[in-house]
Amino acid sequence: MANTAQARKRAKQAEKQRAHNSSLRSELRTAIKKVVKAIEIGDKVAAQAVYSTSVGTLDSIADKKIIHKNKASRHKSRLSAAIKAMA
Repeated sequence: MANTAQARKRAKQAEKQRAHNSSLRSELRTAIKKVVKAIEIGDKVAAQAVYSTSVGTLDSIADKKIIHKNKASRHKSRLSAAIKAMA
């Protein structure tokens, strides 16, 4: 346990930041799942609409360094390819 006032404050700040980052990661996973679900349904127009909103979420979270920018790029690429592959 933290012994000094400074260490106690840093522990408190770290916990608050961890909770915030966790909620952003959850938002990221939800955005990806929405696109995947739209692809599975087979509605290309809906999938493209959901994808365009999810891209903003992915980029925002990558800009905040919650995930690496290459990971965000990889997700966007794979989702985009899946939408393009739809008949």
